[in-house]
Amino acid sequence: MLISVLAQGNAITDPKAILRYALPIDSEPIRKVQEAIEDISNHLRGKRWPPIAKDVKTASFLLTLRSEQIVASVPSDRQPQAKTLLEDIKTGVTELQEAVDNKDRAEVGSKRRAILNQITDLEDLMVEGFPFEVPGEYADLPQLKGRATVEIETTKGNLTLVLDGYSAPVNAGNFVDLVQRGFYDDLPFIRSGDDFVVQAGDPPGADAGFIDPKTGEYRAIPLEILVRGDQSPIYGTTLEELGIYLPDLVLPFNAYGAVALARPSLDPNGGSSQFFFFKFDNELTPPGFNLMDGRYSVFGYVVDGKEVLETITDKDKIVSAKVIDGLDNLVEPQAS
Repeated sequence: MLISVLAQGNAITDPKAILRYALPIDSEPIRKVQEAIEDISNHLRGKRWPPIAKDVKTASFLLTLRSEQIVASVPSDRQPQAKTLLEDIKTGVTELQEAVDNKDRAEVGSKRRAILNQITDLEDLMVEGFPFEVPGEYADLPQLKGRATVEIETTKGNLTLVLDGYSAPVNAGNFVDLVQRGFYDDLPFIRSGDDFVVQAGDPPGADAGFIDPKTGEYRAIPLEILVRGDQSPIYGTTLEELGIYLPDLVLPFNAYGAVALARPSLDPNGGSSQFFFFKFDNELTPPGFNLMDGRYSVFGYVVDGKEVLETITDKDKIVSAKVIDGLDNLVEPQAS
C-alpha cells in the first residue's frame, strides 16, 4: 500500500529558534513566551496585525503572571541575573506593543529579534549540568559539553556558526578540536552538489580525514542523532535502519546553513574531518519530510552570514576558522 504524507508545514526553519528549542531546559512558561514572540514572524510579512497583537498580549500575560515560576527555573546563583533579564524582556514586550499599535513593521521585527536574543540568554541560564553521559566507547574522542561559537573566514566573507554540544557532543567536539588545531585553515570547499550542499574539510594528500598525530590513526566519528523526547542521542546507525521514519529531531535539516558531518555513503561511522553546509531548499527537502534527517549528524547552524554561504562554490576556500566563544566547554579525550 502506498501512503501519501504531506510535509509538516509548520516546521521551524529559523536556525536560532531551533537552537533555542534544543536547549535542555524544562520551563513551560518561558517556552510559551518564546513561542508567542516567534509566532509573530508568521504574520508579519502579511501585516496581519490582529494575530500579532494576540501574540504580544499572550507574552505579556505570561511574563506578568508567571515571572516567579520562570525565575525559579534558574539555579539560585544565577537568579539575580535572570531577574534582570526578565525585566528587560518585559520592557521589550511593552515597546513591542507600542510598535504593533503603530503598525510599524520594521520596528516590530527589530524589537522581536531583540526580545528573542534576551530570551536565549535567559534560557541559557536555566541549563544546569550536562543532560546525559556519552557512551564510554567514545571517551577517546573530544566532546563539547555545551555550546561553542566558531567564526569561519572564507574567500567570500565570514560565517558564524553555533555548535550544539548538548545534542551532538561528539560531532561538535570533534569539529571544535579540529578548529583549534588550525586543521581547516586554507582548505578548499570541495563540492557543491546540486547547488544545495557545500562541503569542506578534506585535507591534502591521500587521507580523507584527520589522522591523529598521537596515534597515527584515522579519527572516525560516529553518527550521532538526538530524537526529541529521548534522553540521549542514538549512535552508530541511521534512523532508517532502526525503522524510525519522519523523526522529530532536536537538530533537523530544516534550516538553511545546517552544519553536518560528511561520511562515506555505506558507513554511518566513517566520518572524520569533512563536513558540509546544507543549503536548505523547500522543494528539494521540505521541512519535516526529507531524506537527510536521521542519515547525517547535524551539530550546528550558520547563524550569521547566510548571504555569504549562498555565494560559496567549490572555487572558494576557508581562509581560517577560530572558536570565539565556548572553548571552555571542550573536553579533551581521556586516556584509554
